[in-house]
Amino acid sequence: MIASPADVEAMRVALDEARAALSTSDVPVGAVVIDADGRVIGWGRNEREASADPTGHAEMVAMRDAARRLGRWRLDGMTLVVTLEPCVMCAGALVQARVDRLIFGAMDAKAGAVGSLFDVVRDRRLPHRPEVVSGVLADQSALLLREFFRTHRDPG
Repeated sequence: MIASPADVEAMRVALDEARAALSTSDVPVGAVVIDADGRVIGWGRNEREASADPTGHAEMVAMRDAARRLGRWRLDGMTLVVTLEPCVMCAGALVQARVDRLIFGAMDAKAGAVGSLFDVVRDRRLPHRPEVVSGVLADQSALLLREFFRTHRDPG
């Protein structure tokens, strides 16, 4: 699948969320949930450090925000846009929430569950399989992560 101009614009918003995670020393991953008209209805950034919550991944935060605003747990008709390939937890959550589309930026060779290590969202045994668009502004997403880990791993 190919990203639309609206998908790219939504990824720019997700990148802004990722940058905001830096203020709490969280890994800079950002996510938004957009509706069929392209309106952002849920925002999220990694907040595991800020909230001491192991489920504080950007995708989970954005989906919780969208569900709260919509007043329902089912996110059918929605698109989740995230700067990094979702992990197993987040991929499972978006399947369970019935998200229609997933758009992500950089691949995650160490923990990715949308093609890198696993492919949870395309598993035919599960009740729902979202459309997937990958690689949207991947270079910008990857650079943000590389810079973060360079400064957090290199004490010099």
